[in-house]
Amino acid sequence: MADTGDTPATRAAVLHPDIRTAPDRRDPGYALAEAVALARALPGLEVVWSESVRLPKANPGTFFGSGKIEEIGARLRAEDIGLVLIDGPVTPVQQRNLERAWKVKLLDRTGLILEIFSDRAATREGVLQVEMAALSYQRTRLVRAWTHLERQRGGLGFVGGPGETQIEADRRAIDEQLVRLRRQLDKVVRTRSLHRAARAKVPYPVVALVGYTNAGKSTLFNRLTGAEVMAKDMLFATLDPTMRAIRLPEGPEVILSDTVGFISHLPTELVAAFRATLEEVLEAALILHVRDISHPETEAQKRDVEAILEDLGVAETTPRLEVWNKLDLLAPEEAAAARATAARRDDVLALSAWEGEGMADLTQAMAGALEGERREERLDLGFDDGRRRAWLFEKGVVLDETQDEAGYHLRVRWSPKHAAQFRAMSG
Repeated sequence: MADTGDTPATRAAVLHPDIRTAPDRRDPGYALAEAVALARALPGLEVVWSESVRLPKANPGTFFGSGKIEEIGARLRAEDIGLVLIDGPVTPVQQRNLERAWKVKLLDRTGLILEIFSDRAATREGVLQVEMAALSYQRTRLVRAWTHLERQRGGLGFVGGPGETQIEADRRAIDEQLVRLRRQLDKVVRTRSLHRAARAKVPYPVVALVGYTNAGKSTLFNRLTGAEVMAKDMLFATLDPTMRAIRLPEGPEVILSDTVGFISHLPTELVAAFRATLEEVLEAALILHVRDISHPETEAQKRDVEAILEDLGVAETTPRLEVWNKLDLLAPEEAAAARATAARRDDVLALSAWEGEGMADLTQAMAGALEGERREERLDLGFDDGRRRAWLFEKGVVLDETQDEAGYHLRVRWSPKHAAQFRAMSG
C-alpha cells in the first residue's frame, strides 16, 4: 500500500492459523487471501509477508509452539516488520507473550476489523458504535494483559477504595466511558427513530442491500440510484447505511438502503454495536442478498450472511431476492451457466452491477416481490376531489382511469398503507 502523506507505511505480516481441529476450519488459501484484503483495507499498512501456518491446536500461552515462534521471529526481524496480524482470536495472554517474543505490535482478527471500522465510520452514530465496540473489546484485554497488574494505588475517594489495583481502575474507567457513549448513542438513535417515523408517513417500502463484504453492494446501489457512494474493490468500503429513494419501472417508489458488509467471524462486539445501523434491514419490505458469484467461497459466504441475518432477528417471512453479482469476472461458459440457473429460479437474478447487465430484470423482480402486499381496487371520485386524485397519481398506484358525467373512475393497485392514507385524507 502506498504511504499516507509523509508518514511511512507500517510494514506488516499477516498470518492465518490453519488449526486442523477447528470446527469451522476454512480453506487456508482463501482465508489467507481474505485476511490480506482486510489488512490492505486499513490505510498506512504495507503487507510485506503473508503465510498460512498449520497448527494441530493453539498453545494456550503462546498460540504457536516455541520452534514456530523462533522461525517467525527471525523472518519478522529480517523483513523489518513492526505489526503482525493474526487471522483469528488471540487471548490477551497469548498477545502479550507474542509481542514480548517478537518485539512487535500484534492485532488479532477482531482488533483489525475494529481498526478498519474506526477508520471508516462517517456518521455520528457509526463513530459512537465503533467506540463502544472497541471499548468492549479492550475491556476483555485487561484480563492479565498488563505488566502493571500488581501496582497498587491509594484510594483518593474519587478513584476507588484503598489498595485498588490498576486493572480495576482501568475497567472502571472503561465502564464509565461506555455508559457515557451509550447515552449519546441513545440520543442519536432517537433522532433516527424520528426520521424513520417521518418516512413511515410516506409509506415507501424499504429495500435493503445485504451481503458479504466486497460483494458489490455499493456498486449496485450506485447503478440503481446514480448516487456517488464509495464503491471500491476493498473490504468494508461502506460502513454507514446510505439511503436513496428510487421509483421502480411499473412499480412503487422505494427507499434503497446500502448497509455494512458482513464477514465470517464478525466480532460479537460489532454485531451488537451495529444493530441500530442494521435496523433498516429489520424493517425492510424486501431484502436483496448480493453475492459475489465469482468468489470461490461464495456458498460459504452465503451461509455466513444468512447466519448473521438470523442472529439479527430478521424474519424468515421477509421477501428476499438473491442477486448473483460479478458475472463479468466469470469465464464465459461459467457466466452462461449462472444465467441459466438463475433463469430457472424466481428468487435469483444473475447480473453485473459493474457493467450494468441485468438491471432491468432486477428492478422488475423487485417490483414483483413488493406487489405481494398490494391489491387492486376500484375508486369513484367526484370532479371536486382533485387533490386525492393527484395524490394517487403521485404515488404511482393508478392502473387506468375513465371519466363520465359523475366524475373519475380509477382502478388502483396499492398497499394497505396507501389505502389507509388515502381514506384518511378528506375529499
